[in-house]
Amino acid sequence: MKAFFLAAIAVIAMAATTVTDALAQDGYRIRPGDTLTIEVLQDPSLDRQVLVTPSGDFSFPFAGSMMAANFTTDQIAQRLAGAIASNFASPPNVFVSVATLRATPSGTGVAAAEPTISVFFMGEVGNPGEREVAPGTTFLQGLSQSGGLTNFAAERRIQLRRTDPVTHQETVVSVNYRAIQQGSQLNSNFTLIDGDVILVPQRRLFE
Repeated sequence: MKAFFLAAIAVIAMAATTVTDALAQDGYRIRPGDTLTIEVLQDPSLDRQVLVTPSGDFSFPFAGSMMAANFTTDQIAQRLAGAIASNFASPPNVFVSVATLRATPSGTGVAAAEPTISVFFMGEVGNPGEREVAPGTTFLQGLSQSGGLTNFAAERRIQLRRTDPVTHQETVVSVNYRAIQQGSQLNSNFTLIDGDVILVPQRRLFE
């Protein structure tokens, strides 16, 4: 039984490696909506998953905003290593892989599921990426599905970013989550709509 269990683990690990290797061999270029896994060998506290935004970039501590769309994972790793190098005594080893690809709709003929809207979580959250939530979900309800805030989160400056589908003008609303935890109330009841982005910026020094 033990041998069977170990063999099953090996098969699963091999399958995951095969997917990653296939993407690398095909020269897959990252697209908006993909989620990346980033590992920094010299500082595991920086390890995280990041969402590639509709604009094609992502945020990372010490590096700020970095463009990812149309780059390979190797290219992103090299550029990211260069961007954070000044924070290390020697050049850091950065590894980037594709965690999930943005799902694309397919005509399967299956009965339609309950209606949902797409909300994107990015920045200093536990599980960045695209989430399907029920219509009518509020800001705080949506934030609860992000996997929690990281130790780098700027809790006083969480953003709700919304783009008008007609004018393409973006509206940014800042939310002080720490104040809410201490009993304050939101100025209004933010009900999420399709395409909303909840961004948790990186905390500044002494913030």
